[in-house]
Amino acid sequence: MLSILYYLVVLVVALVLYVATFVALVVCYPFDRKRVVVHRISKWITDVFFGLGPHMGRDLVGAENIDPNESYVIVLNHNSMVDIMSIYNIPLVFKWVSKKEVYRIPIVGRLLLAHGDIVINRASTKEAMQLVHNKGMEWLKKGASVSIFPEGTRSKDGEIHNFKAGAFILAKDAGVPILPIVLDGTNRVIRKGTIFMNWRNRVTVKVLPPVSREEIAQRTMKEVMAQVHDDMVNALAEIRETKN
Repeated sequence: MLSILYYLVVLVVALVLYVATFVALVVCYPFDRKRVVVHRISKWITDVFFGLGPHMGRDLVGAENIDPNESYVIVLNHNSMVDIMSIYNIPLVFKWVSKKEVYRIPIVGRLLLAHGDIVINRASTKEAMQLVHNKGMEWLKKGASVSIFPEGTRSKDGEIHNFKAGAFILAKDAGVPILPIVLDGTNRVIRKGTIFMNWRNRVTVKVLPPVSREEIAQRTMKEVMAQVHDDMVNALAEIRETKN
């Protein structure tokens, strides 16, 4: 019963903010190049999602590693749809790279489009990579960050698997740092096989030290990818050890 009530309240709030998003997009468009106002409304939706339930929430670790005035290519591990909502508590305006299927979800899809996120068709890898590169460069030049799941798909076992190169190529070509973020607990927000919330689950959002633009320029792509991958794997293990 509590889960049903929770969903109803979240839905009502989301609908109100959904309307507010498009009003803000139209009103602020001429002077808000990064869509900061729209991003802030998205943050309010996630604040309600995580803050409404008893004992739920997000623990942000490593916020000191973020320069709010910097643009990054953000790379994250991918476990569930909740990943997208989880990092709105970091002090950056960012755009997601998401598969086109996500945009078919009622409300969510239109919010992501208003947000300015990058829609890709994974059936055409070459076309998708080119779109991520072109649109990503546009947003980075405007001062926004770009968030990418470098694994390319959700992890079925909760572990971090091999990375694809797209995010790292974008960072190198744009001359921006890479900001690794490790998520834990997003796949446990909703109890497996049900629609019921896991009220005592908390999501950890751990921000690792960024890889500087200078280091990206000086090292090979494989070296940077391997470093970021290993750092994220180690950070995930540390989070789990701390929770146990």
